Amino acid sequence: MKIVRKIVKWILYFLLIPVLYILISLILTVITIDRKADGKVSDKSIYLSTNGVHLYIVLPKKDLDSLLLSGIKHNATDNFLSFGWGDENFYMNTPAWGDLTFNNAFRALFLKSTTLIHITRHKQKYSDWVEIKLNEHELQKLNAYLLNTFETDKNGTKAIPKIKGYSSTDDFYKANGSYSCFKTCNSWVNTGFKESGLKSCLWTPFDFGLLYKYK
Repeated sequence: MKIVRKIVKWILYFLLIPVLYILISLILTVITIDRKADGKVSDKSIYLSTNGVHLYIVLPKKDLDSLLLSGIKHNATDNFLSFGWGDENFYMNTPAWGDLTFNNAFRALFLKSTTLIHITRHKQKYSDWVEIKLNEHELQKLNAYLLNTFETDKNGTKAIPKIKGYSSTDDFYKANGSYSCFKTCNSWVNTGFKESGLKSCLWTPFDFGLLYKYK
């Protein structure tokens, strides 16, 4: 009986971990880091988009810093670029949620891994994008944050992996950092907003936290 009780106790402890993770995540998501207003005119626009789970930062191509745009595939007719960040193995082997396996999810959340930036090119703005107004200084900070996420060589050239995009309008680039349950694709977006002085969550692994603060 002692063995059974110990097994039950350890199972309960194991189940408690994800419950605590979700609870703490929700609390930190609700806490708002206010925008660091500097009095400058907010005449620029960026956008947040989501596929239902993953957030993307969308910038007008004309507002991309030349260093950030350098080495990124784009066409003259592309007017917007969306930026996402995540685990390389997950991007390669889980193009759709139907392809999700326990092994891929576990590796992404708990094991040190390489990461990629996912860029999608858009010709037009979509109605479900959430518009965010910002000034030139905040835009420059966001450009710098995105640029620093790319893995580059000593000449500043962006590293391109062998993996191809999901379609003719998106591509992958090697990124800095390791994905984990504490640094997710959505927390990466949230950190970018925080470092740019924009309103953000204290911390969040979810997409809805940041979206809610701007809707």
